[in-house]
Amino acid sequence: MFGISEIGVILIVVVLVLCAKKLPELARSAGKSARILKAEARATKEHENDSGSAETPRVIPGETVTRPPEPPEQHRTP
Repeated sequence: MFGISEIGVILIVVVLVLCAKKLPELARSAGKSARILKAEARATKEHENDSGSAETPRVIPGETVTRPPEPPEQHRTP
């Protein structure tokens, strides 16, 4: 009968025919979304480069993790 590729082509044609009025709007919104995604990815990459390595330290099961000592609190006198 019909294979998967033929059914896929038929579905694409049906969607194009039924949604022809909304296609330009959908294409515009997809373009805007792609631009926003690229800008966010670029900003994230720049942020990682500015702050050094963005990798978190790996914890091996069974290994104890120690934190560096915290600086002493400074008390202000009014």
